[in-house]
Amino acid sequence: MSQTKSIITFKSVSAQFLDRTVLEGIDFEVHMGEFVYLVGRTGSGKSTILRMIYADQHPSNGFIRVGDMHLGQLMGNDIPFLRRKMGIVFQDFQLLPDRTVYQNIHFALRATGWRDSRKIKQRISEVLIQVGMTGKGEAMPHQLSGGEQQQVAIARALINDPIVLIADEPTGNLDPEASDKVMDILQKINLSGTAVLMATHEYSILKRYPSRVIQIVDQGLVDHPKAQGFLEEYWK
Repeated sequence: MSQTKSIITFKSVSAQFLDRTVLEGIDFEVHMGEFVYLVGRTGSGKSTILRMIYADQHPSNGFIRVGDMHLGQLMGNDIPFLRRKMGIVFQDFQLLPDRTVYQNIHFALRATGWRDSRKIKQRISEVLIQVGMTGKGEAMPHQLSGGEQQQVAIARALINDPIVLIADEPTGNLDPEASDKVMDILQKINLSGTAVLMATHEYSILKRYPSRVIQIVDQGLVDHPKAQGFLEEYWK
């Protein structure tokens, strides 16, 4: 595991959904520049962990820090500042269907305070190049394949140069070829210095793109520094 600065820290975190305990006393860190998979059975709490990181859900107990922000001390108007530190990618893309690729990314920039038109245009061009979507700025979402829509969603997530990219089943709706394309992009983003925390149920991806694995088991966590150790345990 990397010994660089921790950018996500969970200490003794528990979470409940309705009257059911989903997670109990979990501890983990994600360090700057790491690529970490989050795995577990459906309903085990993967999305709960991700939602707590971007303050869409609050823990019932424990301490969470993202960057230099202690989430337990956040006021409501602090949440946009927290989310500017991270990029978030979902399984279902969440693009605005009535806006072009350019307009979808432009909307995200304006929502986070960008006002200089020249800088906006330059930044949109940069992130489209980064995800391999140069020349697609005027396309509508329905004109793109699922993989291309996810590439646009990743570009949108990168717009504020986040310290961490949170990806919730980003390949879940994609065919194998498109999944590999998305994974190649995520790997390159990670190699550029951005940490990636990716929830997935597709264990074949772990074999092709091995990295550290955090597994949710019985409301707690098991940390596998290498994917191979998790895969051998899972398939034995």
